[in-house]
Amino acid sequence: MKIFSIVVIILAFALIVFNATQINYDAPLEGNNTVALIGIVSGFCAIVLMLIFLVSKKIEEKTK
Repeated sequence: MKIFSIVVIILAFALIVFNATQINYDAPLEGNNTVALIGIVSGFCAIVLMLIFLVSKKIEEKTK
C-alpha cells in the first residue's frame, strides 16, 4: 500500500506541474485558467490525503 501511495503522490505532483504550465499568468482567473487552477488545488488535496494516509498507517503499525 505504501508503493501505491507514493505513486499517487508522484502523479499528483506531475498533475500540479502540468497545470502550472497551462496557466496564463496575465489573467489567471479567465477561461481555461480556472480549470488549471482547479487541477492544481486537486493535486495538492491528493498529496495531503495520501500523506495523512501514510501517517495513519505508521500510527496503526506502532499501536499493534
